[in-house]
Amino acid sequence: MSSVSSLLSRPSGWFRRSGRTAASRWNTWNAPKAHVLGVARTLTSATRVVDVMHLLRPEDGIAKYYTVNPGSAFADGLDSYLSDLGIHVLSWKEATRRPFDLAVSCSVHPTMRRLDAPLMVLPHGAGYNRLVTESTGDDLAPAGLSRRELMWRGKVVPKAIGVSHRGQIDRLTEICPEAAPYALAVGDWCFQRITESMAHRDRYRSRLGAVDGRRLVVVHSTWSEHSLLGRHPQLPLRLVTSLPADEFAVAAVLHPNVWARHTRAGVLERLRSAMNAGLMVIPPQEGWRAAVVASDWVVGDHGSTSFYSAAADRVTLLAATGLDELDPLSPAAAFARGAPRLDPDGDILAQLLDAARRHEPAALRPVVDRQLASVDTSGEVTRARMYEFLAQHGVRVPPDVPRPLPVPEPEPERRAQVTAYDVTGAHDAGGTVEIRRRPLVAGHHTEALGFYAVTTEENHPHWPDAAEVLARTVADAEVPALDWIADAALRHENLNVVVARLDETRCLVQLRGGRQLEARTERAWGTRRPALDPVLLGSAVNLWLTDLGRSKDLTDGLTLRTGEWSVRVAFTPPTPIL
Repeated sequence: MSSVSSLLSRPSGWFRRSGRTAASRWNTWNAPKAHVLGVARTLTSATRVVDVMHLLRPEDGIAKYYTVNPGSAFADGLDSYLSDLGIHVLSWKEATRRPFDLAVSCSVHPTMRRLDAPLMVLPHGAGYNRLVTESTGDDLAPAGLSRRELMWRGKVVPKAIGVSHRGQIDRLTEICPEAAPYALAVGDWCFQRITESMAHRDRYRSRLGAVDGRRLVVVHSTWSEHSLLGRHPQLPLRLVTSLPADEFAVAAVLHPNVWARHTRAGVLERLRSAMNAGLMVIPPQEGWRAAVVASDWVVGDHGSTSFYSAAADRVTLLAATGLDELDPLSPAAAFARGAPRLDPDGDILAQLLDAARRHEPAALRPVVDRQLASVDTSGEVTRARMYEFLAQHGVRVPPDVPRPLPVPEPEPERRAQVTAYDVTGAHDAGGTVEIRRRPLVAGHHTEALGFYAVTTEENHPHWPDAAEVLARTVADAEVPALDWIADAALRHENLNVVVARLDETRCLVQLRGGRQLEARTERAWGTRRPALDPVLLGSAVNLWLTDLGRSKDLTDGLTLRTGEWSVRVAFTPPTPIL
């Protein structure tokens, strides 16, 4: 091969040990002084190592590359995740042939000894807790701290072992004393970013539907048969069908290993019924941290995301403890033993409300503090340790401490709007209607609690015929509202109320007997005009109609109440044509 063709065949990230690129004259910025490799083994470790690598500033003369350490059972989707980030990604073969000034990984494996670089390893969750005998070779050491992972032929492979708390160094000393001198308590940069994102709570909640009085319940499940999903696969469906839809939004956070093992299509297919009832599913790459910030309740297990939620003072209930696969001496095991429980077969709404009344953040604080230390300085300590490896190349630690950026807004997977509800409620003499709507799911719903309210999109063979309320939720429809509403009342003799949306704040309503009214929301001075859900409106009107003790006419208006949220609705009869 000629020298020209050899140069052209080299990838754009090619560099020499001196740190000067082969074609430095093409650079816009100065050639890098040091080269750092981020090593991913699973999607979980990849998201964490990318996060940590942001602590290294390119303006300090640092070039960053990434590679995948092969062999994990949970590697599916990892290559595409890294390539989609637009970063330098090297094959493992290529990465092991090049020298680097530092390699950083949020997982550890003996094959990482093949890298020509000092290796710094960090946890990819809240510390080191899980017993994974396939990795560690014994049932005593938690993954990440075992001799099998850290040692090779009598030598310690990593040159730095970051832990989230000093207590993990003591545990490492018991398990692998040769590695203890390389350990350093660096806190948890991931959790530091969570705590620094609290000011964005309203923005995250809006993206997750926790608006208009809705509170947010987030289901957290780690992987394995001991996880929440492994023990109670129907719990997400039970949550969305048990909780009133106007009072609660429900999202699910699943460990990336669940997605890697069962595929994206497989995960969404398993959760399809729950998603049809309103469940939002957070993608595995990002969004779970925003969900922690946004949540009011967490229903979880022994996974790190549940632990982080408790550390953020969220009301946390465990539906699975995972004690069979946790290091019994770890803070995670203490958390699993001490956190409040949720009975998946019990009254879920009552349990959530009771847990909120009893919630005392200080109760779990001793356990949290045993796992997460120096949270406010984690970025500073972690970055300083990485820069120590680069100092010989003239790279100096920046004078300012790293400022954590707020975590990205969540982008949940969601289905179309719910199309059928089981409605209960009551009406008082003052014109206030209390409404509770629970989504209907075919094959799951067995007995009506109240009456059915459906939209025109519902295609169940029986529910539309049994419904007392029918609503068209699309304002820009082909058939005008007046024509559609009259025709629908003729075609469905069982209906008490037919509603057609006119715009975001107005609906056309027809009652049994043919009376028509236009409804619109009212607003107080200085507030925005609330949106008007046509199914909710129709449900409230039907409750008013079926309450024999009513004392007010609809033209006096109604107050629709769902939980702590309420909206005032005015009704206007047709204007006579003179």
